Amino acid sequence: MTTAARCALPLADEAAMKLVASRMAEAFQPGDLIALHGDLGTGKSTFARAAIRALADDPRLEVPSPTYTIIQTYETRKGMVTHADLYRVSGLDEIEALGWDEISEHAIALVEWPERLGTLPADRLDVEISLAPERGAEARNVVLIGHGAWAPRLARTLIVQDFLDKAGWGMAHRSHIQGDASSRRYERLTLDRRTAILMDSPARPDGPPIRDGKPYSRLAHIAEDVRPFIALSHGLGTRGFTVPDVMAADVERGLLLLGDLGTTPVLREGRPDMLRYAAAVDLLVALHGKVLPHEIIVSDSFSYTLPDYDLDAMLVEAELLVDWYIPFQTGETLDPDERDTFRDLWGAVLRDVAGRDGTWVLRDFHSPNLMWLEEQHGIKRIGLLDFQDALFGSAAYDLVSLLQDARVDVAEDLELRLLSSYVKGRKAQQRVFDPTDFAQAYAIMGAQRATKILGIFARLAKRDGKPGYLRHIPRVWRYLTRDLAHPALGDLRAWYDAKVPPPEMNE
Repeated sequence: MTTAARCALPLADEAAMKLVASRMAEAFQPGDLIALHGDLGTGKSTFARAAIRALADDPRLEVPSPTYTIIQTYETRKGMVTHADLYRVSGLDEIEALGWDEISEHAIALVEWPERLGTLPADRLDVEISLAPERGAEARNVVLIGHGAWAPRLARTLIVQDFLDKAGWGMAHRSHIQGDASSRRYERLTLDRRTAILMDSPARPDGPPIRDGKPYSRLAHIAEDVRPFIALSHGLGTRGFTVPDVMAADVERGLLLLGDLGTTPVLREGRPDMLRYAAAVDLLVALHGKVLPHEIIVSDSFSYTLPDYDLDAMLVEAELLVDWYIPFQTGETLDPDERDTFRDLWGAVLRDVAGRDGTWVLRDFHSPNLMWLEEQHGIKRIGLLDFQDALFGSAAYDLVSLLQDARVDVAEDLELRLLSSYVKGRKAQQRVFDPTDFAQAYAIMGAQRATKILGIFARLAKRDGKPGYLRHIPRVWRYLTRDLAHPALGDLRAWYDAKVPPPEMNE
């Protein structure tokens, strides 16, 4: 028996149905079948047209009914969309002759008269449309039924819409924003010339235990709900840093409505910009010069304690190289003794860093998460987007994240200039600041971070079907090579030279 979720929507008119279609389109994914049921004239093509226009982010896109062409295809921000009207098709042979299997395999398929396909897939969304003349000439009943994998997706879509309705943004135009490598989703909402950001971040389920009965997420202290984001937004905002305002929150369901920090990245034309990166470095100097607490008190009833970026967390992150990158490159896994050697070598250098020079480590302080606010001044020109995984640990980590950006080349001379600027700023604040010790911590945290990212990008490609991250691996390898050149990492460098295959460089 397949599971199903059902929602009946009595709609006043065709405009309301178009709105439902555009809202549902945000949940569509490549490979989906959306089966449109209803008599002639109920509005199946109208529903499909509104959904396609939403997927294309083009409210004026020409979307003719495929009554005579039978199949129409569209390129959208979610890939290929196929719109089919099978009313005039006599049987499966004719459908196969049209190349349906090939056309629809990886597309979002919106199909009118889907019963002509015969047995429908277990994972699908049924949309049943009927007229409701007793409520008015334009009134309709729309019933959404999510089958199989579509059941939780439909339920989540309805929860999100309910949240937006209660926040007063239910009628907003919604457009998807490319997010990070996590499971969080983001949308930009536009309503009456105002904008806001929807963060859809349901509580993450625990993965399998990997050590001491704990999953990776707990060992590495990955945020499991939206509470850390709310707390860090408060903690950073009250200390003068630019963060999105939390306009509305449903903590239990993992939904936040956030202020919009705009669309101008800290990069300029896709490259690091000295002025903007210098402002980001100044922000870190200001943050690291403050005495920051472990516990952030948001209200009398809500506080949050940052976990320590402890040795166990740093080691389990580094082991992603062993778990994913090395097998990805060689097709083989390390034997247990070599794995133990890897942990021992890393433990020896990380013990020096763990717990020392404690500050808030935002952990994702790099170009995708930094916005440029031209109208602001000083450190407020940098808008911070992603900090829910923040920890309490070494000040070197976030500087490395910025200056050894995994997704964009930072030239070595620019890195050194900005690193020098940071050191000067910290020395001006704190006479006991030791540049030599910091340089060592910078190399250690840089090597640890690059090691982790090599594993993450290999995992994204191998496990999650996201091969696009592989193009960044040569860049991360170059950063790793820089960091391992530090004398404190000599033993590790020798182990990497012997055991870790370099990637094929794309230069």
